[in-house]
Amino acid sequence: AVCYTDFWSAYPTVLPSKRHRPVGKETGKTSYIERFNCTLRQRVSRLVRKALAFSKKLENHIGAIWNFIHHYNDSLPLCSSFPF
Repeated sequence: AVCYTDFWSAYPTVLPSKRHRPVGKETGKTSYIERFNCTLRQRVSRLVRKALAFSKKLENHIGAIWNFIHHYNDSLPLCSSFPF
């Protein structure tokens, strides 16, 4: 898989160069992951708020994220126009 990122200097140190493609925001290549991150923050409030929505156990925190990703992927159409 190819990772499209912005030009942040930390990315080349952790992503292999064969799969890393730095692109500008105007290309639209990062819009899909930005939309996913926004949806994740909106639906899994424990990632955003410490006071009212938190997990006492790491397993519960991971389970909430896994549950969101599972239901998010189920809601995607089987035949879509996503570029990946």
